[in-house]
Order: sequence, then structure tokens, then C-alpha cells
Amino acid sequence: MNNIAKNIRHLRKIKTLTQEQLSEELGITRSKVGSYEEGRSDPPIDMLVKFSNYFKLPIDVLIKNDLTYAADTSFIEIGNQRVLFPITVDADNEDLIEVVPVKASAGYLLGYNDPEYIEQLDKIKLPFLPTGKHRAFPIKGDSMLPMKDGSYVVAQYLEDIRDVKNGTSYIIVTLNDGMTYKRVYDKIEENGTLLLAPDNKNYSPYEVPLNEILEVWEYTCSINTQEYDERDLKISSIAMMLNQLGVELKELKKMVS
Repeated sequence: MNNIAKNIRHLRKIKTLTQEQLSEELGITRSKVGSYEEGRSDPPIDMLVKFSNYFKLPIDVLIKNDLTYAADTSFIEIGNQRVLFPITVDADNEDLIEVVPVKASAGYLLGYNDPEYIEQLDKIKLPFLPTGKHRAFPIKGDSMLPMKDGSYVVAQYLEDIRDVKNGTSYIIVTLNDGMTYKRVYDKIEENGTLLLAPDNKNYSPYEVPLNEILEVWEYTCSINTQEYDERDLKISSIAMMLNQLGVELKELKKMVS
């Protein structure tokens, strides 16, 4: 339990509680709190349950993770003994967006539930975003044209996978394949899966079982990091972009001819 002592102390301080106040909240003596925080003794299982319930964190997270990298307790419980680590804010209490860089995207599968990994990510602020937990993910490959390789998708965390909207684009974090950006269709009732469909028709859609899906993030906006060239501006690309915005293209054939 290398982390439990500093985690208890850190979480107590985040809540601006004294040891005396925390001991009263938990119904134990102040000396016990001090003993746990100083590492002189390890809390037994019944105390771990009390800490878990009070701080609203799984016991597994309290023991295994170094929570001192978390600036507050805005943890999102997502089941299976996992949490999404906190919404990060700046000095003005405005939400910040963690940016997963291309070079670190392969490590996201290992670090997505590690506050130290998340804390070390660069952060940006986009004040026009809706309320919610957002993160920026790099796009690799050409399966979602006209989204360019090297672009970033800013997406909002979806707390309930059953709230996916058919035909909407999501970042999906899977157990076996890591991160992918695809258009999603609900196949939960029929097959217990989500159907992931690329916009680029040169790639085939495929299904992923729910038990392999770790996180789902709904597309909010994208950031292109490269200049568009003439090939990107052909009618087919424009049509695809307009379709994604729900624009009727009844006159498209006339435009082409």
C-alpha cells in the first residue's frame, strides 16, 4: 500500500479538512487518521471501505494510483473499479482540455486511468465548448476523411455507453486496439456490440463487444494542424463535410454538372 498514506492525506487536504474533522466524518480517532497518513500503519479492509465510500473512489484506485497529481476530486466513476481522472481547471476555475499527443497516444491505453499520466499531458482552453469533460485526441490514418492525418478531435466523455447516437462520430478506446475515431452505430440489443464505421469507404466497418470498450468520447469539434491542399477541396470532400452537418444536398448533381 505504497500510495494509500499520501492519498489519504492529499484527499483530506483537497477537502480542506483537518485530521480531527476527517476522523469525525469517518467515526474513528484522530490518531488513527494520523497513523494512516504517516504510513505507521495500514488501514484494514473495513477502513479502506470507509475511505472508499467517503472519497467516492474505488479501493483499487486508492491503493494503486498516486492521486497527488489530481488537483481536485472531480473524479467520474465509470464502473469496473475505474474512474476517469479529474476535470482540470485553471486559476480562473475554467475547464482545461488535456491533449493526447501523437507520440504518446500508444501509451494512452496504459495511462488513461493514471492521474500522473493525465497530469503530464499538455492542456488547452476552448471556452466555447459545452459543459462536460473534454479531451483532445490525435487522428492517424485516412479512415475518416476529410479529417486529415495529424488533426485533433476534441471530444466529450460519454458516461453511459447506451447513450450513443447512431451515425455520430466518437473516439472509442478499446481494450485490444487502443484509440480509434469512427462513426458509431448501436448494436447492443442485437449483438452486445457497437458497430464502428469509417467514413472512408475503402475501409470496412467492424463490431466491438461492449466488454472490450473502455471509454467513449463524443465528437465536439476538430482542430486541423495542416493546410488543406487542392485535392482536399474536391466536391466529394465538400459533400461529405456538408452531410456531416446535416445539410440537404438535393442540388449537388446540378453543381457537379
